Amino acid sequence: METEPGVLVHSRRSREVGAATWLMLAARDAQEAQREWDLYGVALLRCGTLFSAVRIPAEIIHAVAGTADRIAVASYLANALDGGPCFFDSNGQAYYALTPHSTAHRWNVPDTECLGADYFLGVPATTISDPDPRCAVWWVVPMDGPAALCDPGIVRWLAERGRMWRSEAAAQEAGEDA
Repeated sequence: METEPGVLVHSRRSREVGAATWLMLAARDAQEAQREWDLYGVALLRCGTLFSAVRIPAEIIHAVAGTADRIAVASYLANALDGGPCFFDSNGQAYYALTPHSTAHRWNVPDTECLGADYFLGVPATTISDPDPRCAVWWVVPMDGPAALCDPGIVRWLAERGRMWRSEAAAQEAGEDA
């Protein structure tokens, strides 16, 4: 890979470490959170200071992606979110898009929720990008570095489009059943 003189290139691993260090700033106790990541693959981090997290039900994401296939959804979201970070919770069947902390103040998309101040969220270790036996969460679109978050407008578009397509599919299915 050639770069122009004076252009700094960071490896995926260094961006991952930078993202992890940045996320740890949202922990009550960074050492404890790191220990939880190491042991359990997930740690509770406070929303509303560094980031907010938009929770979108899996059925909405699957409707907009046109599939529930894990790899295809990951590819779709990486593209649609323009590389913005998103993880999946298999227990809650929801996707979480990390957005700037101010997103929660103006979020109002039905069937979704934006977790801001006063919420703690189980966030996967930055190294977990596939299902892991230690935890039920993994990065679908890993963070690309410190403070690299999703554009709230893109997340809103994605959620609204998924809701619309889910409704259309349900209406079509109801028509076929009649």
